[in-house]
Amino acid sequence: MKILIAGELNVDLVLQRYQSFPALGKEVLVEDMSLTLGSSSAICAAGLAKLGNHVSLVAKLGCDTFGSLCLDALVQLGVDCSSILRDASIKTGVTVSISSTQDRALVTYLGSIAALRASDISDNAIRSCRHLHVSSFFLQQALRPDLKSLFARAHRHGLTTSLDPGFDPSEGWARDLMDVLTEVDVFLPNEIELESITGVHDRNSALRALTNERTLVVAKLGSDGCMAFRGGEIVSVPVFPVNPVDTTGAGDSFDAGFLHAWLRGKDLEDAMRFGAACGALSTQGIGGTAAQASEIQASQLMRKVELLNPT
Repeated sequence: MKILIAGELNVDLVLQRYQSFPALGKEVLVEDMSLTLGSSSAICAAGLAKLGNHVSLVAKLGCDTFGSLCLDALVQLGVDCSSILRDASIKTGVTVSISSTQDRALVTYLGSIAALRASDISDNAIRSCRHLHVSSFFLQQALRPDLKSLFARAHRHGLTTSLDPGFDPSEGWARDLMDVLTEVDVFLPNEIELESITGVHDRNSALRALTNERTLVVAKLGSDGCMAFRGGEIVSVPVFPVNPVDTTGAGDSFDAGFLHAWLRGKDLEDAMRFGAACGALSTQGIGGTAAQASEIQASQLMRKVELLNPT
């Protein structure tokens, strides 16, 4: 399975297990830190590669130390980086993640994150793949205006498409996303994004509001598992019970697991369960890629939970 990801790249500085959350004018301590490969696109790409897919990532990086760190890490994780562009006029993006075992807050310098354009993605790169995935709709500022046409181009070449919107730092949740969804096959928001995009608090109603003739919406709900809307009915899958070490990138690892199963024709509920297993296992290491699951590991976790909770 060959998958193309058009995305953003940055490094993550992860500050782990704060004693109290920082407030203006005050200093707090954390128990540990790490500097790792970040970005939703890179974490999803690495997760798909770990599951055995051929993943090609097209993105932009600065010609700096952080850019080289990203590129080296992606190569080691088995991602095809031949379409990544280096640009000396921009700096590689950086995200500072202030995390606990339950959640995290993010501070981001965009830099290269916002630089990729649809014109940077060739028809040759598209037609050689089976699926196109895009993350971070609101951060990819140069790609965003032409994203609908990029997805339409992918459809003309026979690809399926998926989109993880990510958080909108402006909290404007502009309506252009709804127009883009008419060219999206799988939409993967989390619970905050689901409510913010639709303006609807009730999850069932929000799922119905986003679903159109083309788009399957699968919402990631943290400790409440995940939900989707299919054939007029809500499909729910519970979270897998693990003790998280770091939740950074868990949603992106869910995306990787779900897409891996969905692209192989698995039933929706089975694909959601596989995604949930991948997301859960990814929280067992520091950073988004350290503990991502292989297909065997995800299947073993699913089987273990089935044995403990027979229906």
